[in-house]
Amino acid sequence: MKPARITFIIGVAMCVVGCGKVGDLEPRTGNALPPQAYGQTIDQTAKVLTTPSVQARPGRTDELLKRSERREDDPFDVPPGEEPKPFDPEQTNSPEKSPPK
Repeated sequence: MKPARITFIIGVAMCVVGCGKVGDLEPRTGNALPPQAYGQTIDQTAKVLTTPSVQARPGRTDELLKRSERREDDPFDVPPGEEPKPFDPEQTNSPEKSPPK
């Protein structure tokens, strides 16, 4: 393809993309918003109807990682074909027994 043709196609595509309506959403002519549910206290607007609920997009309430800690060795993390070492609770390193660095 010629560079002029590519430039023309990109220019037309940018013009088409820029033709969108910018403004509030409104129902089509002759249609109305859904009726208000029983017990509903706020009016239904396009912004309210398109905002996801807390159940749809819950917020994060806790931090999973409080501080950086070194992971202990996993005795079952072995390459395929090898058997895991037998578990010996006396060989596990506890923070109180580990030698200082």
